[in-house]
Amino acid sequence: MKILILLALFGLGLGQHNPHIKNGRTAIVHLFEWRWADIAAECERFLGPNGFGGVQISPPNEHIVLNNPWRPWWERYQPISYNLCSRSGSEDELRDMITRCNNVGVNIYVDAVINHMCGASGGEGNHSSCRSWFNAGTKDFPSVPYSHWDFNDNKCKTGSGEIENYGDINQVRDCRLGSLLDLALEKDYVRGKVADYLNKLIDMGVAGFRVDACKHMWPGDLAAVYSRVHNLNTTWFPNGSRPFIYQEVIDLGGEPITSREYFHLGRVTEFKYGAKLGTVFRKWNGEKLCYTRNWGEGWGFMPDGNALVFIDNHDNQRGHGAGGASILTFWDPRLYKMAVGYMLAHPYGVARVMSSFRWNRYIVNGKDQNDWMGPPSHINGSTKPVPINPDQTCGDGWVCEHRWRQIKNMVIFRNVVNGQPHSNWWDNQSNQVAFGRGNRGFIIFNNDDWDLNISLNTGMPGGTYCDVISGQKEENRCTGKQIQVGSDGRAHFWISNRDEDPFVAIHVESKL
Repeated sequence: MKILILLALFGLGLGQHNPHIKNGRTAIVHLFEWRWADIAAECERFLGPNGFGGVQISPPNEHIVLNNPWRPWWERYQPISYNLCSRSGSEDELRDMITRCNNVGVNIYVDAVINHMCGASGGEGNHSSCRSWFNAGTKDFPSVPYSHWDFNDNKCKTGSGEIENYGDINQVRDCRLGSLLDLALEKDYVRGKVADYLNKLIDMGVAGFRVDACKHMWPGDLAAVYSRVHNLNTTWFPNGSRPFIYQEVIDLGGEPITSREYFHLGRVTEFKYGAKLGTVFRKWNGEKLCYTRNWGEGWGFMPDGNALVFIDNHDNQRGHGAGGASILTFWDPRLYKMAVGYMLAHPYGVARVMSSFRWNRYIVNGKDQNDWMGPPSHINGSTKPVPINPDQTCGDGWVCEHRWRQIKNMVIFRNVVNGQPHSNWWDNQSNQVAFGRGNRGFIIFNNDDWDLNISLNTGMPGGTYCDVISGQKEENRCTGKQIQVGSDGRAHFWISNRDEDPFVAIHVESKL
C-alpha cells in the first residue's frame, strides 16, 4: 500500500512540472500588477497572435490596502482572505479574463501567496481590497476564517518571532518572514483552506501556480496541500492534467535549504540563471560570453526539467530577493534585450519574460529609496489601465518589455526552434558567440568593444532570411537586416559594436 501511495505522489509531481502550454508555444510572460480587464484584452490582441503560451498574474486574493500616501506593490503579498477581489479587479473580471485568455490558447498561472497572511503590524478594520474586517494583532481573519490557532508563533523559537538566522532551517520555515503572520501549514484545517482557494481558481480555468516563498514552507506540508488540488478544467485541458506548479525558492548556494528539496513537487525558480547571465553580459568578474558554451546544468544550475528561468523578476529588478546589482532590467535596455534574447534562444528550462511598470528611482548609497512604489495609479489609488500607443508600445508608465520587437520576435523564435538541439557553437574566445538550434534557427551576439565580421556555418537551409532583431519579415520583405545563407549553410555576419542591438537572429519562418 505504501508503495502505491509513493507512486501516486511521484506521478502527481511529474505532472506538476508540465506547463500545459498549447499550440507549440513555449514562453510565458509576467504581466506584473496588470488589471484583469487589460490582461484579457492583451491575450486577444497581442499574446495569442504572437505565440505567447501563458501569463503569470499578480495574486488575485483579497489583500491589505496601505496608503502611505501611495499604495506599494507589496500589499498584494499580504493576504487578508482568499476572496477574489484585488486591486486588479473583481472575481467576475478575473473569471472573464481566464476564459478569454484560454479561448485564444493563452494559459493563466496564478501567483499564490499561501505561506502567510498580512504583517503583524497590519492593524485592524476593513482597509482591505474587499473591505473585509480583520485584526492582525489578534490574528483574526474571519473571512477565511483563521484565528490565532492557525499560525506558527508557538513553533518559532526566536525571541522576536522573526527569522533571525537563515542558517537555521526551523527558523526559516516556522518564524515570520519580515513580520508576515506565518501560517501553520502542518494543520489539516489550514491545508484545507489553502487547497480550497487553489481549487476554486483551477475550476475557473487557471493552468497552474507560481507558489510564493516556498523556502519558508516545509516540503511535506506543500506536498499535502498539492495532493488535495484538483486536476485542470477539462474545458481547456486534457483529462487528468495536473496543475503546473513552479515554486519560488531562492537558492544561490551557501544556505542549508536548497532548491532540490522541492524538485519532486514541481518546477523551481532558478535564481542563479539571471544573476549569472547578468554578470556575463556586464563583463564583471572576468566573465566572458564565450564561457557560456555549456550554459545550463554545466554552470551548476538545477536539472533542465526542474527549472523555470528568467532574467529578472518583480523582486530582484528592485534589488530585493536574489542576484544583487548584476540583475539586468529594462533600465539597461541594450544589455537586457541581449540577455532575454539569449535566454529565449537557449533550450534550458521553461522561460518567463518580465513585463514591468516604471517607478521614480531614487538611489542613495546604492539602495533605491522608491523600490516600494506600486503600479501607475489614479489619485484614489486604483490601478490605471494599460494604454497601447500607435507604435505598439505601452504608455502611462507601463514598460511592456514583452511588446518590444526584439523580445516579442525572440518568443516566436523559441517556438519555431522548440525541440531542436543546441548546435553549431562558435565563439571568438571573448564576447562574440553564436549558436544554432538544429536546422531551425541561428543567433549571434557581439558584446565586445569592436566589430564582428565573420562567415559561419548556421546549419540552416540556403536562402534569404530576415533578421528578427533589427526588424522582421512582413509579407515578402525584411523591415531590418537581410542574411544570405548559402547552399552549404554558411552565412556572413557583420555586427557593429555600436549597433542599437548588437545581435542577429534568424529562423526558418523568417525566410523570404
